[in-house]
Amino acid sequence: MSDSRRRRGGQSAPLPAGLPADATDEDLIELVQSLPVDSAQRGAAYEALVRRYEFLVKAAVRRYRDSPESVEDLMQVGYLGLLKAISNYNPELGPGLVAYAQPCVSGELKRHFRDKRWQVRVQRASQEHMLAVRGIRATLTQELGRAPASHELAEATGLSLDELREAERAEMAFRPYYLDAPVSADDEAATFGELLGDDDMEIEQAVDSDALWAHLPTLPQRQQRILAMRFYGNMTQAEIGERLGISQMHVSRLLDAALTRLRDCLTDGAAPPRKSSPRKRPAGTAPQPDASSG
Repeated sequence: MSDSRRRRGGQSAPLPAGLPADATDEDLIELVQSLPVDSAQRGAAYEALVRRYEFLVKAAVRRYRDSPESVEDLMQVGYLGLLKAISNYNPELGPGLVAYAQPCVSGELKRHFRDKRWQVRVQRASQEHMLAVRGIRATLTQELGRAPASHELAEATGLSLDELREAERAEMAFRPYYLDAPVSADDEAATFGELLGDDDMEIEQAVDSDALWAHLPTLPQRQQRILAMRFYGNMTQAEIGERLGISQMHVSRLLDAALTRLRDCLTDGAAPPRKSSPRKRPAGTAPQPDASSG
């Protein structure tokens, strides 16, 4: 590593106590990799290297300045990548710690976003496409002076329109909206939760009505007519009996038999037919026909 690169990394800063004032990267890395974990000198060597190359972490985190993650959290993730690079670096194989540490820090940040920030599991390819689209969208917006169209984004990123749509859906999974978040800056603005639709009970009622109409033809004609007059004509049982020339009690028995039959059909026979309690016939009246006769 050149002297200029070492100065950029912060070599001019004083080293922690217990370290040689002129210690090079190689000297510090040797201390880190050779001393026991609980060694104070090893910790001091770690601290010195992190100070020198924290500019790598800051540069990598700067790429994600538009992320919902806080800068402090991302810096911690970047430092973890730098510590891994320091622990695994082999001076005999690499051109320098900077060249080795840069992809380590960047990779640690990417893993953080891929594994911990996604609210919904998204394929890795879509995640990478989303990050690429986000950067290119910002660049095209600045160049064009407007938001780029889908075909312009697809051409600039080299993605198909289908891949672009998947990347946009991945963006929605990455950046969820909270139900209590306001839709605008207005103090009295509605929240996202208030704009969501509620269960429509009429839909369930329509489904039940379709099922009911499918079984209605299985009833005798007179029972069908009674149901229509009762529930569509809003007629009382006495009015129906007067219209059909039968007693109100007979209408009640026919109506009960029809509803029981439909209930059994809708529940596949799960509910047994309801038995009406025997009623005393007033003296001097003729017996009424059985309900099963329709």
